[in-house]
Amino acid sequence: MTENPNSEAIKSLVVCFGELLIDFVSSVPGLSLAEAPAFEKAPGGAPANVAVGISRLGGSSAFIGKVGDDQFGYMLADILKINKVNNSGMRFDHKARTALAFVSLKSNGEREFLFFRNPSADMLLQESELDANLIKQATIFHFGSISLIHEPCRSTHLAAMAIAKKSGSILSYDVNLRLPLWPSPDAAREGIMSVWNQADVIKVSEDEIAFLTGGDDAYDDDVVLKKLFHPNLKLFLVSEGADGCRYYTKRFKGRVDGVKVKSIDTTGAGDAFVGGILSVLASDINLYEDEKRLREALVFANACGALVVTKKGAIPAMPTKEEVRRILKQGGLGPS
Repeated sequence: MTENPNSEAIKSLVVCFGELLIDFVSSVPGLSLAEAPAFEKAPGGAPANVAVGISRLGGSSAFIGKVGDDQFGYMLADILKINKVNNSGMRFDHKARTALAFVSLKSNGEREFLFFRNPSADMLLQESELDANLIKQATIFHFGSISLIHEPCRSTHLAAMAIAKKSGSILSYDVNLRLPLWPSPDAAREGIMSVWNQADVIKVSEDEIAFLTGGDDAYDDDVVLKKLFHPNLKLFLVSEGADGCRYYTKRFKGRVDGVKVKSIDTTGAGDAFVGGILSVLASDINLYEDEKRLREALVFANACGALVVTKKGAIPAMPTKEEVRRILKQGGLGPS
């Protein structure tokens, strides 16, 4: 029996919730924000980056969030549309502007941020503006922590999660810590952990493990399993940048090496990694029960992250499936 291709697309939909903004990236790497002579405009926002990443890889994705009723807001909506991301869940605020972030790239490819959100439109998404039907179609509902910082967006985020959970969606959480946006480190820790036990899939960086555990060793499996792994969790991922990633499930754990490339800009690498793993999980929802398949998916996700750091910007650098296959073939890389 042949399946209706349209029902398949709906079935494997990944809905990404949160912020969509403009990054102004320093045109000269290695200088501070104050020293930068000029900035290049680039679309950004982790959940939107993930949505584009999934779409570029041939998956089905949608984005829910709010931008300003301004030229930047409409530009961002168009960028999603051009990248085949369903943007019907986007809303436009006529009182607040689209969020801006100025980003400088240090000589090692790491970033320095300055945010303009006072308040920005993404913080003002109301529960009444949610597209509940779109959320109900999600195989995976993906979110970060930035949308948990301020009201009314926080309550809207929680309502969207509740709709997704009730509809049987897999809840995917990328912590994406941005400390300068929170009132205090304690508020950040508390806010991030407030939805922790509801997530089915969680992705963190090593720095985020240290932050969330109060300075514990991010490389210690016991720290992860005793302090961060929770009974409802199906898959816990730790991204280690160029070194690859670690994975933890109820039954097994391990690590997968990264793909070696020359880095020029790390912006969006974690989002590309998340997009890579979610694009596989959306069509193989029991992925975390088979270690061999999971490791293969993580090799693929690591390659997605690696390709992004070879170009400037996040959304423009998101790879296609063909580009990922090519880099894996070149490197002769596979699960070790």
